[in-house]
Amino acid sequence: MPQYYILFLFFLIFFSSSSHASVQDFCVADLKGPDGPAGYPCKSPANVTVSDFVFSGLAKGGNTTNIIKAAVTPAFVAQFPGVNGLGLSMARLDLAPGGVIPFHTHPGASEILVVTRGHITAGFVSSASTVYLETLKKGDVMVFPQGLLHFQVNAAKIHSSAFVSFSSASPGLQILDFALFANNLPSALVGQTTFLDLAQIKKLKGVLGGTG
Repeated sequence: MPQYYILFLFFLIFFSSSSHASVQDFCVADLKGPDGPAGYPCKSPANVTVSDFVFSGLAKGGNTTNIIKAAVTPAFVAQFPGVNGLGLSMARLDLAPGGVIPFHTHPGASEILVVTRGHITAGFVSSASTVYLETLKKGDVMVFPQGLLHFQVNAAKIHSSAFVSFSSASPGLQILDFALFANNLPSALVGQTTFLDLAQIKKLKGVLGGTG
């Protein structure tokens, strides 16, 4: 293949991909507008201030006096408009002794976690049902690939905490326990699809607010 032809193909591919790059410095979310697949519409630059790019909500731990003894404080686009369109966001995890972030998935993002206090046992399950599990100490980092079920459990006798970052401004969240037992599906149908005892299903629905 002639060298000039290869060079032509290179520039064609380069400029074709570059044409899809953003020509705006940023797109601070106008939270009054609709949230679509591409995010929120942009706020007028004349109305953008430095406060759109600063979020202080992760400085304080969340309330862990609940059924899971844990709290997640998000810094997603709905709380932090400056991340709109940038493909990233953060959150803080706080786990009291015995605390757990149950099996859940983020359909729209991969996640990376760094432990800042205590010890956290964390893991995820691949689509081949392979389990990747580790007990993390302060300073350890673990990544959870997009869409895979994962969890975090406090492995210390003290309060543990971590910060997580996502590869999307709106990573999405579905908690497995709530998906199964906080709904209005008939308990018999849940039993058929999960092989769980009917009495246990009804007990869990009662705890998590499900009906049926």
